[in-house]
Amino acid sequence: MHVIGLTGGIASGKSTVTRFFHDREVPVIDADVLGHRTYDPGTGTFDAVVRAFGKDLVAPDGTIDRRVLGGKVFGKPEELKRLTDIVWPGIRRLASQALAEFETAGNTVVVLEAAVLFEAGWEDLADEIWVVAVEPDRAIERLAARNGLDPEAARARINSQLSNAERTARADVVIENNGTLLELEARIQGAWDQLQGRLREAAGR
Repeated sequence: MHVIGLTGGIASGKSTVTRFFHDREVPVIDADVLGHRTYDPGTGTFDAVVRAFGKDLVAPDGTIDRRVLGGKVFGKPEELKRLTDIVWPGIRRLASQALAEFETAGNTVVVLEAAVLFEAGWEDLADEIWVVAVEPDRAIERLAARNGLDPEAARARINSQLSNAERTARADVVIENNGTLLELEARIQGAWDQLQGRLREAAGR
């Protein structure tokens, strides 16, 4: 089974790439979805987060109140690292489990989509890394329009991430998304066609 690690910054266009794979019935593991699952009551991650950040995180329904947790880590790099040191290993375990299940089911290609792929050190879960890259000014414009943020707030969020240069230096495939949707779709198709060619070549050896 061949695993594509898909990553990119906020408003880079990752969702368009994942839609491309969904349309071709290629399984996509969404690390954000797994992240929500790690907070489920009864999990080891849930218990560790509550121990680390306090019982006041637990809402009346027994779940973690994400807004309360956010207030404890927002703007506090050390506290955020303490949280990710707990949560990221939990996400990795779920991702590894999902990958094993897809391989057992006979899938030939699977996508692991994770905005924090590099930050969390999950590159080793993938056979190749695809990075969706967009110019910062364009990303700020898209993020401000999509989330109703003022440009400075959007810029702050963009600047808090890894830069395009940092991501693309570690990528096997770079998909630039500075133009139209049709141009992006053509680039995704081109990268997909090249991968299919590589896989056929590898199978023929």
